[in-house]
Amino acid sequence: MKNKAIFAFIALLFWQCEAKQESNKIPFYNTPDFTSVWKAEEVFHTISPFQFKNQDNESITEKDVLGKIHVANFFFTICPSLCPRLMEAMQKVSKAFPNDSTVSIMSYSVMPNRDSVSVLKRYALTHRLNNANWNLLTGDKKAIYQLARNSYFADENLGVQKKENDFLHTENFILVDKKLRIRGIYNGTIPLDIENLIEDIKVLKAEK
Repeated sequence: MKNKAIFAFIALLFWQCEAKQESNKIPFYNTPDFTSVWKAEEVFHTISPFQFKNQDNESITEKDVLGKIHVANFFFTICPSLCPRLMEAMQKVSKAFPNDSTVSIMSYSVMPNRDSVSVLKRYALTHRLNNANWNLLTGDKKAIYQLARNSYFADENLGVQKKENDFLHTENFILVDKKLRIRGIYNGTIPLDIENLIEDIKVLKAEK
């Protein structure tokens, strides 16, 4: 009887551990409406290949974030109100993972014709964006907008698509895993969302 009780107790502990691990999982997203997908084998959407320049005039492609967790957002340097709040929130994410080479931040300019490499460099220095794994990116505007809308679903407003020529301005942060699969969307103006983003990054870091 005693042995049965011990076995039952061990089984309960095992079940609790399994339940906790299951609750720690975060979903995948295949479509702009952000319908949750829970099985990895059902994931077909990944971030498409790209090539842009960062604030240090380095060529950055999808290969630079393959095998890493990255958070993407979209901004422009002369944005007077929303962007400063978003970049401040992204600073909190950056500071949560100091000198962590497994976590990257990708901030794409939606005004790349104005936001040249030198402008982005000055912006980074002015705002003390000194994380080595934080890329401010510029390049072909059409390519950035297509990547934002077709790969990151950044400007879809949970399924409400905009026209190709509409200005891209979003407060969303997009979490992408090591295999370039979308794992979360967060409102950069909401502190609780930023806390959730940081916690979800930790989950992905532990994910095999």
